[in-house]
Amino acid sequence: MNTNSRSEAYAAAGVDITAGYRSVELMKKHIRKTAVTGVCEDVGGFGGLFEPDLGGMENPVLVSGTDGVGTKLKIAFLMDKHDTVGIDCVAMCVNDIICCGAKPLFFLDYIACGKNVPERIEQIVKGVCEGCLQAGCALIGGETAEHPGLMPEDEYDLAGYSTGIVDKAKIIDNRTMQAGDVVIALPSSGVHSNGFSLVRRVFDIEHADLKAPVAELGGRSLGEALLEPTRIYVKPVLALMKEVQVKGISHITGGGFYENIPRSIPDGLGARIEKEKIRVLPIFRLIAEKGGISERDMFNTYNMGVGMSVVVPAAEAEKAIRILKDQGVEAYLIGEIAESEEKIMIV
Repeated sequence: MNTNSRSEAYAAAGVDITAGYRSVELMKKHIRKTAVTGVCEDVGGFGGLFEPDLGGMENPVLVSGTDGVGTKLKIAFLMDKHDTVGIDCVAMCVNDIICCGAKPLFFLDYIACGKNVPERIEQIVKGVCEGCLQAGCALIGGETAEHPGLMPEDEYDLAGYSTGIVDKAKIIDNRTMQAGDVVIALPSSGVHSNGFSLVRRVFDIEHADLKAPVAELGGRSLGEALLEPTRIYVKPVLALMKEVQVKGISHITGGGFYENIPRSIPDGLGARIEKEKIRVLPIFRLIAEKGGISERDMFNTYNMGVGMSVVVPAAEAEKAIRILKDQGVEAYLIGEIAESEEKIMIV
């Protein structure tokens, strides 16, 4: 830890640079756990170095993704619980990368805060590291920026960036998709990290009792259910790709089914999704009921219990579901691909 660098003038302006050094020291033990083959340097330099293993790849392609946690952070502030939102941050990036068939290599985070409280920053980064462990990638760097006067002292924003790699011949290519292929659902863990502006309005979050048990949620509190971290699908999907022809993958985020599933469907085809097969989670039924939200709007905002969907040949459906279940994912069929001018039909 740097003991010589300090500025009384800067501290008087609201920025304690020594708190930044303390934050780095506290987070190092978590970061070390994420080290994978290819990490070249300890945290603390000006750039994160990574030496990828290109063995066995004829034409390696880098795939990058960046995202944040969004207004779900408001729930973390109100619950004073900061050790899971980092998982969300990693998930939102690596779940996008895996849709191309790429394995995430490394991750970097960015935390902007009104006041640097080292113990709180440690908890945030602890969650980021847990997300990296789940995704099999390394946290190789990041930035914590103190913004007095711009943000309240007890609030922060969290965003991240990840890079993955895939052999060009193995990039998911939806041009192989055809009528008769099937759509498999990979269940979500909850609301994930999208639609929280609407969630906050529906439940009047700032005035709600977030810690009281809710019968409709099986006795869980509203705060617990909403803070449930986003599920990371990297390892199950990589396992699936080794044994099954995957023709399309959709990460169902903001915009729900109507925006995200069409992104993996080529022109001339559409996904026919059967509503009755979707295992809707209780939290979504509660949101719809409390907010008076139409079914159409729910499917156009939330994942409804399906965090990711994959398209495979019908002949390989049972095998795909078995592989995913072996990976701890209770996957199931929700529809099929058909010739259509509409990219998605929910019936």
